[in-house]
Amino acid sequence: YPYAFGGDGTGRGVDLAEPIAFLQLLRDLDIKLVNLTAGSPYYVPHIQRPALFPPSDGYQPPEDPLAGVARQIAITAQLKAQFPDLAIVGTGYSYLQEWLPRVAQSVIRQGMADFVGLGRMMLSYPQLPADVLTGKPLQRKLFCRTFSDCTTAPRGGLVSGCYPLDDFYKQRPEAAQLAEAKKASGE
Repeated sequence: YPYAFGGDGTGRGVDLAEPIAFLQLLRDLDIKLVNLTAGSPYYVPHIQRPALFPPSDGYQPPEDPLAGVARQIAITAQLKAQFPDLAIVGTGYSYLQEWLPRVAQSVIRQGMADFVGLGRMMLSYPQLPADVLTGKPLQRKLFCRTFSDCTTAPRGGLVSGCYPLDDFYKQRPEAAQLAEAKKASGE
């Protein structure tokens, strides 16, 4: 697909000319906080949300999920270096699971981003930031395991949530509907 924003026209590579121009426009508009991401969760979930378990209605990723995380971190660092005055949020870290806090700390300390966004990790472990900042032991059983139910459910018209790890969502009627949808898709 040759028309992807930030793509090099091959469908696989990156060209930062458009993102750089867009960040310059945001700077000119006096927008100071920018969350950087990549891809679309509906068309290329392996790029935006690297996961060990891809969405049941999706496809097997063409790369190791760690490659996707590394790409997002590296591109965010490149853009942060070009726009040090913008507050930059890096995303796509959930696949790192227990390593997320340490990698995030390193990224922030090295100036590769100013914040690390916690998307789907917040569904399964909303108290993670508080636990990290207060030095509490991390609760391994709460870490997002990238099962992708939180993205599969909304594509089927169901509420997003961590169905495998959160008792609240396990008890909801949507859990049975999601299980049926996954079964129907061959998972």
